[in-house]
Amino acid sequence: MRANATFVDTNGITLRVFEAGPKGRPIVLCHGFPELAYSWRHQVEPLANEGYHVLVPDQRGYGAAPTNVSDYRIEELHADLLGLLDHHGYDKAIFVGHDWGSFVVWELALRHPERVEAVVGVSVPFIKWPLPPTDLFKMASNGGKDFFYILYFREVGPAELELEADPRETMRRILWGASGDRAKELTEAPAPRPAEGTGFLDVMGEPPAELPGWLTDDDLRAYADGFARSGFFGPVSWYRNFDANYETAKDLDPSVMTMPSYFIGGERDAVIANRGQLEAMKDLLPNLKGVTLIPEAGHWTQQEAPVEFNEALLGFLRSL
Repeated sequence: MRANATFVDTNGITLRVFEAGPKGRPIVLCHGFPELAYSWRHQVEPLANEGYHVLVPDQRGYGAAPTNVSDYRIEELHADLLGLLDHHGYDKAIFVGHDWGSFVVWELALRHPERVEAVVGVSVPFIKWPLPPTDLFKMASNGGKDFFYILYFREVGPAELELEADPRETMRRILWGASGDRAKELTEAPAPRPAEGTGFLDVMGEPPAELPGWLTDDDLRAYADGFARSGFFGPVSWYRNFDANYETAKDLDPSVMTMPSYFIGGERDAVIANRGQLEAMKDLLPNLKGVTLIPEAGHWTQQEAPVEFNEALLGFLRSL
């Protein structure tokens, strides 16, 4: 990732932001869980070469880490990004988000459409929740009796203890566990596990001794070092605000999202196993330009298949 690391004061915290390309055409890349700005390492140079001013923050909790759960509400995540634009003197930007970053950029386009020139969601489609998300997660997990990681994350303490015990092993298991490589090995969905006594890493599977080529020792070291510094309270607390975020968005109308929008996902990504969510976007988003699913790729789309991902993203951007 050929970018300069800068530090930007915004919304009461200091974000580390990786920056590349000339001023004037801003594009902000927002990572997901558990990732860092590093997850966009394959996209920075191609975007800068296209003339974009590329801004890639280690977002709230992944560096600067406030200590209250409420500090990770969507309003705070948005204020961080809007402050980043203000710092550079931009009225609006193109926003691209992966995983939790997708939630952030879709909701930014919904809540602050005047600041979003175009929006791209990766792995997580735009969702108009019909109920508080926690209610839906409980329904999907046998009333909460079966393990579901978002419900497990709600209590402060257990997830942090598990994930922080060995950050390198945590990242090795998570990056393998949600990848297209592991999905290819699974011939059927794993049996449900009881909520009691199950941890997040238990459902990730045991990685092979030799990891796939897209995931190197240097990659694992970058993530492990990052989370050894920041811990996991902040990242996990994004999930703890799902219902609070729902309450402040439930009455907002997606018809305001008139900017060009696009979706990129991996065909083997379990997050979008329900293709109905992709179809629903076509009715919800007024200016959806398309959906691209990358063969063989799993959840870590832009890392697993960077060539195909960049082709899809740049194709969309060139159409604007």
